[in-house]
Amino acid sequence: MAGNSSRKGAIRASKKGPTGGTGGKNKKRLTGKGPTPKAEDRPYHAAAKRKKAVAKRGSSKTSMRGAGKEIRPARAPRGEIVAGRNAVLEALRESVPSTELLVARSIEVDDRVAESLKLALHLGLPIREAHRAEVEGISPNSQGIILAIKPFQYSSFEEIMQRAKYPALVVALDGVTDPRNLGAIIRSAAAFGAAGVIMTERRAASMTASAWKSSAGAAARLPIAQVTNLARTIDAVKKEGLFVVGLDGESEELISTMKIASEAIMLVVGSEGKGLARLTREKCDLVISIPISATTESLNASVATAIALFFVDQARRKG
Repeated sequence: MAGNSSRKGAIRASKKGPTGGTGGKNKKRLTGKGPTPKAEDRPYHAAAKRKKAVAKRGSSKTSMRGAGKEIRPARAPRGEIVAGRNAVLEALRESVPSTELLVARSIEVDDRVAESLKLALHLGLPIREAHRAEVEGISPNSQGIILAIKPFQYSSFEEIMQRAKYPALVVALDGVTDPRNLGAIIRSAAAFGAAGVIMTERRAASMTASAWKSSAGAAARLPIAQVTNLARTIDAVKKEGLFVVGLDGESEELISTMKIASEAIMLVVGSEGKGLARLTREKCDLVISIPISATTESLNASVATAIALFFVDQARRKG
């Protein structure tokens, strides 16, 4: 049948001959791809982007890149530092003993910076340039300039007593804690001819840059000693023939009644808040106060010291 013959031909046409193998060309397609990477290891995944951002922030804390090279952590100056344009300039003007001036390379030079550089050169002070990040790493509020201060060189009690000339005048501080008060007292002691200033090592202000500035340079001319025990020092002073006079606003004995101003004395100044310590007060030969008009007010420790030293000086001039 015609229909049958056509169907046989169709069948023959649709049949294929023998097909050869691929020769292993598609073998790789059958190989497994291994476990799925973690989300943070997939470049375009949000977790991977967060990981990259955290790593970038961490590296910026230890090193920064600027001008094509790595900026290493700053070599912090030894000892105390003074930071900020005004503070540095004031310290240099007062010739505070320093070791170096640290200046940021990108600093905007104004009148204060220019004068600071000029003073540093005049004093023969080393000037070190550093990247801004280094300077801010030492002091975030530095304004691009830092002055490193030398540790203060204290004298000894013995040196002060050897310096004292009759009638000796020595100032002792019983717990003065404000560095500015300390500096102002040193300035007054130098102005009125004191042989030196004695203060305790603990619970008291020390010779910081702030104290040095407040002394207006007097700290460079007047011996300053630290003692471990003021009570024992008072005993030693008495053996040297000095009268010990305490200055305390609570005393009923007024400064005008002091009859020993022309003698060798050690003036002891109490702390800003508590005044003289109990043991110190007991060891004083005399405790005096400065009369003031308002009963609700009190004199600053440095002001009271200046008034007392002026009284002693005037009594000695008259004598």
